[in-house]
Amino acid sequence: MIHEILAVGPLACNCSIFGDEDRGEAIVVDPGDDVEEIERILRRYDLRAKAIVVTHAHIDHVGGAARLRASTNAPVFLHPDDLQLLGQLEMQAAWLGMTPPPAVPVDGELSEGRRLELGAASFEVLHTPGHTPGSVCLWLPAEKKLVAGDTLFRDSIGRTDLPGGDGRRILHSIREKLLCLPEETFVIPGHGPCTTLERERRFNYFLQHL
Repeated sequence: MIHEILAVGPLACNCSIFGDEDRGEAIVVDPGDDVEEIERILRRYDLRAKAIVVTHAHIDHVGGAARLRASTNAPVFLHPDDLQLLGQLEMQAAWLGMTPPPAVPVDGELSEGRRLELGAASFEVLHTPGHTPGSVCLWLPAEKKLVAGDTLFRDSIGRTDLPGGDGRRILHSIREKLLCLPEETFVIPGHGPCTTLERERRFNYFLQHL
């Protein structure tokens, strides 16, 4: 499977592009910005985006979704608990001094346990509220990869001081949904360097008492 990770936008959100070479299809996760670069990677591998997945509705993760949807006709998927946050993109842009992005139509629901298929690979949706009410992670068992959004970082966890954040819920989500996965799981966080669950169990201060 093709897997490209690129840091997009002024907050360097990690956007993942997963591609199936045999079918020429792709799933794009968290297209926060730099849509032209995402499109260039799709063209490089001759891939057609079949789905745009947003792990949560903060502007740095969803800011480019409407433009990518318009250029690829791929449906946008988001957990319904983040629809209210998605409707506040103008306010989020004002916090950051940014121009508001186009409104993002949501075509499909990311509910707990839903599976998105890409060739032989399956992406399982894990609802992990805490950073936002509708935060999700994507678990790829065949690849032993976890797209963690802003739930888990190398040496840290997602902030919970923004509207909708909940410190207890994020720790509960990590304990119940993530730490039960294999230790060798490769973790792609929403920002910063990748890690593994084994490393985070050993060194992440926030996980020491979970």
